[in-house]
Amino acid sequence: MFISSAFAQTAPAAAAGGDMQSSLMGMLPLVLMFVVLYFVMIRPQMKKQKDHRAMIDALAKGDEVVTSGGVLGTVSKIGDNFVGLDIAQGVEVQIQRSAVVQVLPKGSLK
Repeated sequence: MFISSAFAQTAPAAAAGGDMQSSLMGMLPLVLMFVVLYFVMIRPQMKKQKDHRAMIDALAKGDEVVTSGGVLGTVSKIGDNFVGLDIAQGVEVQIQRSAVVQVLPKGSLK
């Protein structure tokens, strides 16, 4: 009733080569943005994840570690998914392996 029919206009015919080239030039800034994003954000993040995975896989009994919650302790047990940490004399907690953020040099907790 209130909506009238809309008719699309036909686009004028353009030269075959010029139209393709202008559309590629229009996409160039977008492609460059993704390339910069990859090298600035994505690639360093993947490297960081790879280094963290290698550190977690290399955990050994007796290593002194820091967890993501800030707890310092010595590794006493190692399982597939969990690590036992001695945080005080006679106090052992179980944490996930992925919660280990940093391995400290030997003798740091004394």
